[in-house]
Amino acid sequence: MAEKIIRDPVHDVIAFRTERPVDGLLFRLINAAEFQRLRRVRQLGFANLAYPGADHSRYAHSLGVMETARKMLGQLRHSFEIDREDETVCLAACLLHDLGHGPFSHVFERVNGFDHESLTRRTVEDPDSEVHQILAAHGPDLPLQVARFIGGQSPRRFLGDILSSQLDADRLDYLLRDNLMTGSRYGDYDLGWLLHALTIDESSGRLAVTWKGVSAVEAYLQSRYHMYRNVYFHKVVRGAEGMVKLALQRARRLAVQERLHWPPRDNVVYKSLLGQRLTTEEFTDLDDISMLQCFKLWASGDDAPLAALCNGLLYRKVYKTIDLTHVDSPDRLSQLVRAAEVAVEAAGGDIAYDLFLDISDDARVDAPLPASGKDAGDILVRDVSGKTSNFATVSPQTYALSQQLKFQRLHVAPQWVERVASALARASE
Repeated sequence: MAEKIIRDPVHDVIAFRTERPVDGLLFRLINAAEFQRLRRVRQLGFANLAYPGADHSRYAHSLGVMETARKMLGQLRHSFEIDREDETVCLAACLLHDLGHGPFSHVFERVNGFDHESLTRRTVEDPDSEVHQILAAHGPDLPLQVARFIGGQSPRRFLGDILSSQLDADRLDYLLRDNLMTGSRYGDYDLGWLLHALTIDESSGRLAVTWKGVSAVEAYLQSRYHMYRNVYFHKVVRGAEGMVKLALQRARRLAVQERLHWPPRDNVVYKSLLGQRLTTEEFTDLDDISMLQCFKLWASGDDAPLAALCNGLLYRKVYKTIDLTHVDSPDRLSQLVRAAEVAVEAAGGDIAYDLFLDISDDARVDAPLPASGKDAGDILVRDVSGKTSNFATVSPQTYALSQQLKFQRLHVAPQWVERVASALARASE
């Protein structure tokens, strides 16, 4: 019996018995060039500037999502019939769901207008991609089925919930993985018990948990809240993300003006900065390494704003943070930001690149729950009588955890932070 083993820090043993058709397919997909590219895309971008261990990749996370989905399906199969073909599509989609992520993930796509889900589907459907060829060899219709599944068209509702819902394999894996690799100890929860409580609400066809899993779901939601508060929204993490955004915007502006001396115009980084459509082969060559190489060269280049930003990211000269969360008037906030800009301009700085305002409304918020308690009903609970309720009506913690984390921070280049702080103090008198 041929068996391939991958040791994973979260799930321990991830095994593939390659004589089983679905396992053989998944293992072949893992070895496709487009999937191997994810080794070179960090899961948390520049979060390692705050948490040195946060160097794990989207490759490891994608494996974890597949393994979590496999465990979810295994639990559900104890009580429900699941078609083997549907299982294959679901697991392949879970494995491949992050193929379209660019360097530094969400920051990159915000600047360049890329949509990682669209790029993922395009890669799966491209006849020239290894992923497509492996899927098509397994079944001629499989590439289209997987692409549609990733796009939200699943054959059964609960299968779609496994990939995308408030209780999906993606979130279940990244919370534990990011918690472990950052060493934060904020994101731990009982995955085993939560999986054991999974069921299907037969009236809606949705994924649900039994009443025994309520405490496990509460812990999971709390972990989301604390990971966002302490890791994803950490001031250094958000500051570094803002600097990446400014660096990419500056490089793009120079490229448009034909003043970006590196990389060459036929390079994938140059094309991506201009928002040009990349072939699958070109996109496979676009990763954190290719971007970091540009950062290293730009750091010694002749464009001062770009050089300063790249040096700051490479050598951890992250912008300093001035917390303005206490300012509850939008007009007052605008006045303080303008006072900071005047101080930077007076000192000879460039307000387009030497400071920026970061507020929670601009953040990618997935957590801890949707904006209102009633929307948290996306998680369903089945009680002992078989009746299904929204989680919001079952757990007293739901409303508190559904409140958006709020922050307003001014990030300032280190050389100007004292001047800005003095200016804000005067403006507050």
